[in-house]
This record gives sequence, structure tokens and C-alpha cells, in this order.
Amino acid sequence: MIERQAWASNAVSAISISAIKEMAIRAAKLEDVASLTWGLPSFETPQTIRRAVVRLLDSDADIGKYTLPDGLPAFRQAAADAHRLATGIEIDPDRNVTITAGNMQGLNALFHVLINPGDEIIVTDPGFASHFQQIRLCGGKPVYWSLDEESGWQLDLDALVGLINSRTKAIVIVSPSNPTGKTFREQDLRRIGQVAREHGMLILLDDPYCHFCYENRARYFNLAAVPELSDHIVYLFTFSKAYAMTGWRIGYMVLPEALKKEVLKVHDATIICAPRISQLAALAALTEQPAGVQEFEEILARRRSLICQRLDHLAHVFQYVKPEGAYYVFPRILAEHEDSLEFCLRLLDAARVTLTPGSAFGPTGEHHVRMAYCVSDGTIEQAFDRLEQYFGQ
Repeated sequence: MIERQAWASNAVSAISISAIKEMAIRAAKLEDVASLTWGLPSFETPQTIRRAVVRLLDSDADIGKYTLPDGLPAFRQAAADAHRLATGIEIDPDRNVTITAGNMQGLNALFHVLINPGDEIIVTDPGFASHFQQIRLCGGKPVYWSLDEESGWQLDLDALVGLINSRTKAIVIVSPSNPTGKTFREQDLRRIGQVAREHGMLILLDDPYCHFCYENRARYFNLAAVPELSDHIVYLFTFSKAYAMTGWRIGYMVLPEALKKEVLKVHDATIICAPRISQLAALAALTEQPAGVQEFEEILARRRSLICQRLDHLAHVFQYVKPEGAYYVFPRILAEHEDSLEFCLRLLDAARVTLTPGSAFGPTGEHHVRMAYCVSDGTIEQAFDRLEQYFGQ
């Protein structure tokens, strides 16, 4: 009998499960842990959405069936309408919209389309850990574009062009950002658009947090609103965060027609279609009022104030930039530590608090931690009570 030494491919063996999930898995094995590690909103999916699905379960005989790969026509039309309202750009729901099982699945399909072995994708550093994993799984290389912490996590536009070469396929932008909470300036985003056009690259706009901008609403700018960039942008929206639908796994992407044809090949081969029931739930989110988004933002604004107040009482342990959007804060560790992973494991073991090590979010993230304030007020208070007890005030 031949012994199999390595079942996993080199691409899979070379990556690890994200530190976000790794910390959540570790915490789940222990009792009474206060977790700030996972970006899982504490909110229930709004009742308007839930009631719509209940009605459809009773009335729609096809609710358990496949849809066409690019999604239900009514949902694609609603997504096109939502995009027009958000950007002023008219798009064709048949030519330019694909329904996804959330932005993670949408980006996975895009990376499969774009990347040949060795191709490069520019990602902000710090940036979202799972983007790095997906790029590597597809045989590509994430190229880290370091943000400037001293200026509040601003984009360094002077450094961008130097990262581009003949293997560069795209730039991934998340604004408001995960993990820093930074909302990038319109002038900087427009400059990225110019660079992308000049070099024939795509910009992949992963946009989970556009509804959570707090007092910075006027600062949020959607680069997909620039008409001359329509052939260079893929815009991805997920219902996970704004509509508290993380488990429904549903979103949509707006993309050039020629690219949609290629994406559908991967989409069909890997998932066939997003779940019909989730598509119908998301359609209700777009068409039935109210859906709770404003209430969620108000609650998160209060929780942001709370976590910043508690951080201020631990100024000898953490130094932070106040987040402008999303629902994360990304403080630098001032307390004695080896690295961010050691620090987080120590806190989990000794204080029963879970944070996410900043090293998961790129080289610049080392010596930081990510804290999610989408959890309940009580969880935030409990976590910081324990941190204050551990470190002293």
C-alpha cells in the first residue's frame, strides 16, 4: 500500500486559517471569554427581511431551487437601482451585475479570473487578512502598500506607482477600512483611479462598511461613481454587515460586461448560484422599508465612543487612531510583548479576552491588535474590565 505523505496542494499548505477565525476557534474551547476578535454584528437580521422570507416560504414553490448563475432578475434589477442611487451611474442588470454569496466569494471568483501564477495584486497594509489568503490560493502574490499610521492611516500615493510592474493585475480597496477604520479621501481615491487607467489595471472595491461612516458621512466617496473608470472598476457590496446578514452569505458585484462573462465561468463551476432564499432576503432588504441600517449605525457610533473611552483608560497599554468608519479599532501595543500573536494568546489564557493579532493584516500590522466593537456593549465592558484588571490602570 502506498503511503500518502501530503494530500494538500502546495498552495493550500502554504497558508493558514485566518487569525480572526483561529482566535475565535481557540476562544470557543474555553468558558466565559469576552471576544472582540470577530467582525460579527450582534444585531438580528431585521424583522422586515425575516418576515418577507417567512411569507415566501409559504407562497414561493421555487424558493428551494437554483437560480440562474448570475442571480434572480428582480434582485439584479434592485441591485442596479441601488447602485444608481449610490453612484449616479446607470448599469445594465443583465450585462453588469452578478449576485454572489457575499464579497468573499465574489472576490474569490475574480481572483480566479485575473491571476496567472506569479501575478500580483496590490493590497493595503494593514488590510483584510482573507484577501491575502485568496490571492495566494489562486497562485498570486499580494503586494503590500503600507498605510501611514502617523497621519492616521492615510494612503501613501507617492509609493503606489513603485509597486506596479508588468505582473500587476489589480488593486484592492476597502473604505471604510478593515482593520483600521480609515475612510480614504476622495482626492486619494481619484488618484488611484488615474493610476489604474494609466497602467491598465483593475480596482476591486470591496465595500462592506459604506453604511457605517458616523459623523464622517460626507467624507465617504465611492470611486465607482466616476464614469470614466467604469471599465476599470469592480464594485462589490455585501449584505452581511449593513443588514446583519452574515450567515445568509449574499451580495452583488457590478463589473464590466466582458469580465462578467469570465466570472460566471468560475461562479458556475464553484457555487452554481447564490442561495435563492438568501437572494430573496436581500431583495427584501433593498425594497422593503425600514431595514434598520440607520439604527445599526447609531448603535455602533455609541459603541465606538465606548471602546475609545475604555482605550483611553489603558493609554499605557495601547495607542490608537480613532476609527472614522466600519466597526474596528486597530491600536498599537505599548505594553511589553514579543509580537502581536504572543500578546493575544497571553491575554486569552490569562485574562479570558480575545483580540486579533495585527500581524494577520500585513507586515505593518505587527505590534497592533484589532478590536471589533460590533459586539454588545456588555461584551466591550467585560473585555476592558478584564484588561484593566490584568494590566492595571
